[in-house]
Amino acid sequence: MFRPLRIVPHGTNVPFVANRYKAFAFSVVLMLVSLGGLVVNGLNFGIDFRGGILMEVKTDGPADIPSIRTALGSLELGDVSIQEFGAEDDVLIRIQRQDGSEAEQLTAVEKVKETLGEGVEYRRTEFVGPTVGEELKEAGLIAVICALSAILIYIWFRFEWQFGICALIALSHDVFSTLGLFALNGHEFNLPTVAAILTIAGYSINDTVVVFDRVRENFRKYKKMTFADLFNLSINETLSRTTMTSVTTMLALLAIYFFGGAVLADFALAMIWGVIIGTYSSIFIAVPLLLYMQPRRGDEDDDADSPVQMPEYERQGAADKKD
Repeated sequence: MFRPLRIVPHGTNVPFVANRYKAFAFSVVLMLVSLGGLVVNGLNFGIDFRGGILMEVKTDGPADIPSIRTALGSLELGDVSIQEFGAEDDVLIRIQRQDGSEAEQLTAVEKVKETLGEGVEYRRTEFVGPTVGEELKEAGLIAVICALSAILIYIWFRFEWQFGICALIALSHDVFSTLGLFALNGHEFNLPTVAAILTIAGYSINDTVVVFDRVRENFRKYKKMTFADLFNLSINETLSRTTMTSVTTMLALLAIYFFGGAVLADFALAMIWGVIIGTYSSIFIAVPLLLYMQPRRGDEDDDADSPVQMPEYERQGAADKKD
């Protein structure tokens, strides 16, 4: 008889809630490390936020990156970043904004063209001013705050305010740790990274809502079960769905990271971390925090004297034994 693939077998009963203190300690350390990275290193803002000159060029044959870096470094244009852009003959050049007006920026571009010489195709040249960069920083920050606030309101109305607070703490944990990751590894923080952070928030809350839904369902089913046992049961019952979603998403993100080229690498890196930390926070942060919020069970007087029902994983395990 054909049986579907299951990453998590029936009857799984991992004591997630019982290990909440270890998870909380890990999260505190993670937040402190992220804060340290942001304070000491800061974010490596890309040209979207800092302003400057962006040039994409195609060379005749594989680009000699070290030679190009040496040649442009001698022009004394300030910070110059050079990297392959998806192909060996495609090069992305970033130059910090030059002091002065637009004329100085055009002069810097002409110096680069003279240095690279003939046989180079200039695919695009972009200028980003400091005012636009500051506006983009502000817009990105507002976007993240608005997204978190909207999620809080959504969870509040769908469940209760206690669920909303726990979801917001878990989401803030995910967003802040992602910022810390980019501060520590020095990867460029740009507009696609902001988009990745917003996507992480949506992915993480999706996982959290699934578990919260099961918690609410179990509130009605198991009137006498303790909060700790009920939360642990809910996590284990949704664990198969959570792991399958995370694994399939991770496969797509790994393909983007390794084969999507440099333009998508930072976005994919943020998303990979977001899937991992989002899954972790849904299980170890959002639900265990409900223990300290004491949400209402709903119609608590209904069936108050009814016996404690057998949890789903025990019933399923018994059924598997019969099979």
